[in-house]
Amino acid sequence: MKITSAEFVGAVAKPGQPPPGLLPEIAVAGRSNVGKSSLINAFLGRKKLARISKQPGRTREINFFRINDRFHLVDLPGYGYAKAPEEVRRAWGRLIESYLSGSQQLRGVVMLIDARRGIRDEDRRLFRFIEEAGTPALLVLTKIDKLSWSARAAAVERARIDSGLPEDQVLATSAKTREGIPDLLASVEALLTEG
Repeated sequence: MKITSAEFVGAVAKPGQPPPGLLPEIAVAGRSNVGKSSLINAFLGRKKLARISKQPGRTREINFFRINDRFHLVDLPGYGYAKAPEEVRRAWGRLIESYLSGSQQLRGVVMLIDARRGIRDEDRRLFRFIEEAGTPALLVLTKIDKLSWSARAAAVERARIDSGLPEDQVLATSAKTREGIPDLLASVEALLTEG
């Protein structure tokens, strides 16, 4: 897949609010500070389409980007940000769950995991929720460039075992070096084609 056009087309702030259009959707989920905005920008080949903040937890709505006039890339709020008030974190959780269980256009979820940290309890809970909903998922390790070559292979294998996903559904990426981005583009294409 080649990205030829990408634009922000709207946001959803409350459970049950309709999306800005009815294109097929690929959602991107991950903990705050996993590098979600950086990876989305690398995936789209843009520098500042998804806003990058030095403070984690800034995305508070579900943001929709129209890609190639063919599908929406859906940026979900980051979860697990300890400094956000408890009520705000609960509201994000309700918003994410409402979207994941209610979207008729959702074709797959790209779950981001920091390669240095591995899969954590909150990641497991969200992964189970996605699995129980019957939604296809890709597990994408971010910041792989920060690991040595031997540690990279170990991180990918550990994520594959922890998630129970087949090898072709666990990818290692770096927004900085663009490592793994072509594989991610091909995997998203496959989700859209299968869905």
